[in-house]
Amino acid sequence: MSDYKTTPPDSFLSAAAVQMARDMPWKAINELERLLLLPLARLQFMLAGVAWGADWKLYGLPVIQKHRRSTLTIGARLELRSTARSNPLGPHRPVILSTRRPGAVLQIGDYFGMTGGSLVAEERIIIGHRVTVGANTIIADTDFHPLDPTRRQQFPLDGATAPIVIEDDVFIGMQCLILKGVTIGAGSVIGAGSVVTRDVPPGVIAAGSPARVVRAL
Repeated sequence: MSDYKTTPPDSFLSAAAVQMARDMPWKAINELERLLLLPLARLQFMLAGVAWGADWKLYGLPVIQKHRRSTLTIGARLELRSTARSNPLGPHRPVILSTRRPGAVLQIGDYFGMTGGSLVAEERIIIGHRVTVGANTIIADTDFHPLDPTRRQQFPLDGATAPIVIEDDVFIGMQCLILKGVTIGAGSVIGAGSVVTRDVPPGVIAAGSPARVVRAL
């Protein structure tokens, strides 16, 4: 029998599903909604031109804003939570996946998990394998708007951009802000509520606003 605590059942006729409904009925409701929305979710990604991956699990429908001349690729074992009841932290809104310009790249590896929040790529965001992003975090490689007021009036959406790289096995806590031009090294942890404005080396805990290394792992 599969363990419903780690592997949600894909059939509501299984013993694992019955046990889940008995012990944690809210999880059973989430799984039922996930399975009912599966055809619509697959259609949503197909219409956006994004290939459906192996063993994806979507709780609620994300928002996909993909420029037709951009690249959005996602690996296997994706898990996105886009409804308030899908996570006890209560995401404020659906996950948003956005590539805003021609040539923009948003590349996500295997075993990626995210609850609410946004990934916004105007230039390039590269995310490795086994990365987990806490509730309501925003990762954006752009300032969106220019800092100079005159330029902001003339070109309101021409903010500065710089690529973001998040390496394998990174954990980012809830309600963080990951800003343009940073690399977060493999295995590092970003504390909840942090604002990351500079590179974080591998294998450390970083926290604060702006985030600084607290200690090595």
